[in-house]
Amino acid sequence: MTETSELTQLGAKVETPDSPDRAVLETVPYTHGDGPPAIVRFTCPEFTSLCPVTGQPDFAHIVIDYAPDSLLVESKSLKLFLTTFRNHGAFHEDCTVMIARRIVSVTKPLWLRIAGYWYPRGGMPIDVFWQTGTPPKDAWLPDTGVAPYRGRG
Repeated sequence: MTETSELTQLGAKVETPDSPDRAVLETVPYTHGDGPPAIVRFTCPEFTSLCPVTGQPDFAHIVIDYAPDSLLVESKSLKLFLTTFRNHGAFHEDCTVMIARRIVSVTKPLWLRIAGYWYPRGGMPIDVFWQTGTPPKDAWLPDTGVAPYRGRG
């Protein structure tokens, strides 16, 4: 568990790593009290990655919800991690699930879900959803708030 004094990115000038594999996701301690678990949401409405075939940019609206156990993901390190995908070629499904699994590996949350709403390429939007299991009992879990793609209508 990282104490806040051990964080290497927060409050420091940090270059964006050149790949998701080289990005460091840092954590901070979390103590939840009695009652239902908290749900923490990160929203990245301007996520970008590269098509692994054409090298053209792909755009998505990513929503990450998780119920932390004893660790929180530090948000600056998450932003840097997400930024590394701008130069990373992978299919939509791979990017979405890779993000979720990486967060799970460092925070070991009670539960996590991710929704990747990918903007159309070739006329077809792709939405990718993944979660670790059943949401915690009595946790308030709001809708992701992202409407299905409707085109110009």
